[in-house]
Amino acid sequence: MNDSSVINYHAHIYFNPEDMTDVHKLITKISDKFPFEIGRVWDKPIGPHPVGSCQITVTKEKFGSFIPWLMQEREGFDFFVHANTGNDLLDHTHHVMWLGKSYPLNLDLFKKS
Repeated sequence: MNDSSVINYHAHIYFNPEDMTDVHKLITKISDKFPFEIGRVWDKPIGPHPVGSCQITVTKEKFGSFIPWLMQEREGFDFFVHANTGNDLLDHTHHVMWLGKSYPLNLDLFKKS
């Protein structure tokens, strides 16, 4: 992977349903600081994500300032961060980083039969 193959990044907040109020507070804090597209907040597993999550689309230009900020401001939430290159399987297995604890993903939907 090189920088020119990266379209953008996704940072997924992972949380439990009882944390919904705090998740919305963190999302507001992020959107007040960064001009990112914020996806739907899912209170249950969706796609490859094993728990509730919300996707934040991070631009390549802001990635270098967002990640250090997020390391300090994530309020104890776990984050799965991955590149978007167009190869979903590699993007969710090799082009990744975790802030907090990591989780096993459901990668079956990316595997070709």
